[in-house]
Amino acid sequence: MVLGSTGERTPAFKLLIAILIAAALAIPIFMVWFLVYDRQNQSQEAQASITAGWGGPQAIAGPVLVIPYRASATETVIERGQSVTRSRDVMRELTLVPETVVLKTDIQSQHRKRSIYEAVIYDAKVEGTARFAMPPDLARFGVALPDLRMDRAELRFSLSDPRGLGANPKVKAQGAPLRLQPGGGSTGGRGFFAFMDAAPLAGGGQVAVDFAYDVRGNGALSLAPQAGDTSWTATSNWPHPSFGGSFIPGARQITDKGFSANYRIGNLALGRALISTADAGSVSEFPAPDTMARVKPGMGIEGQAQTAEINLIQPVDLYSRVDRSAKYGFLFIGFTFLALLMFDVIGGVRVSAVEYLLMGAALVLFFVLLLAFAEVIGFTPAYLLASAAISGLNTAYAAAVLKSWRRAAFIGGLLIGLYAVLYILLSLEAFSLLIGSLLLFAALAGVMYATRHIDWGARRGTEASI
Repeated sequence: MVLGSTGERTPAFKLLIAILIAAALAIPIFMVWFLVYDRQNQSQEAQASITAGWGGPQAIAGPVLVIPYRASATETVIERGQSVTRSRDVMRELTLVPETVVLKTDIQSQHRKRSIYEAVIYDAKVEGTARFAMPPDLARFGVALPDLRMDRAELRFSLSDPRGLGANPKVKAQGAPLRLQPGGGSTGGRGFFAFMDAAPLAGGGQVAVDFAYDVRGNGALSLAPQAGDTSWTATSNWPHPSFGGSFIPGARQITDKGFSANYRIGNLALGRALISTADAGSVSEFPAPDTMARVKPGMGIEGQAQTAEINLIQPVDLYSRVDRSAKYGFLFIGFTFLALLMFDVIGGVRVSAVEYLLMGAALVLFFVLLLAFAEVIGFTPAYLLASAAISGLNTAYAAAVLKSWRRAAFIGGLLIGLYAVLYILLSLEAFSLLIGSLLLFAALAGVMYATRHIDWGARRGTEASI
């Protein structure tokens, strides 16, 4: 008896061999997934290197007006076994956010490339006006108007990555230019600020602030609204925006030449008052750009972000598409092996385990070729090139294995059809499960019909050719 002779094997044994080889090919498919993950990490590191020194994903906030004031604090201490309550004067800070902010941002994006990697960076011009007024219910917050040091007020702007701040920001209060200082305030932080005289607020008046500055960043721009009424208009030449965060634009327009978006956000939606108090020295600062947190007006950070966020996303993430396509690898192996098994069982053509293995290896190689080419020429051209190469290779090999170009043409047509269906599945993500399920149902029904008269336990020497 010769091992591997078709005449000495039952159809059930041939099916078992095909299943075992297909299961063994799961190992290289998993290795492809790990390869995609590794290349994706390398791409992210390369993008970080490209944008290093330019500015990270930026988050902006402000302006807010911080006014120091004198307050009394009591403390209880134990002296000689008795409780003694003492009062002392302390300095605290009143943070006043604008009643209205009208903000306009023009985001001009561009690509930066290094080798096969690229990143999206941008220059954003921020212009706006803010109007401050002292609320009539100030006493309810435990602050007396005469205690406020109006001459020591600070106008603060927050910026998540100050490296991206452009030269010569301009800020005016009541038409008079202010001298800007680095940091989110005199006590530190990220951004810039200016000392100003807030005396007009003491008499019930208002203070109008005009500001303009440039900021560089990459990937995303966020606004943390703080005013009683925030109106933000953002325009850009980037045609593929993604709007996220806690607020989305009320109106937006997207074309192949760019987008525009309009936000309108009130402090009632933010869930906080127009003023707040804190101990002197509290730092108003953003966290790291990739972990934006909720910013309280002029104070620290707590909880989750309340931001309006605009992401300049890449329209096609080739790594996610290659990863998704690799998940259909078993579908390719299963259909191809099924066709070979039908030629073996019904057509009497001998197909050895090694031939199953070699054709399966070629199918796995498709995903490696797809990843390699996609990084250089893009996903769609890479898909066409890799699918044509593997379809041609397996068709030529099948002609030798099946002893017929007519039979090999069936294998080639099957592969071309599978690659076409897979591309449709990748394009129609919402219906991928439905289409895949219907495809499997049709394949199962076809196999059941073709093998309805086969005695799976019988040994066969030859079969009628097909």
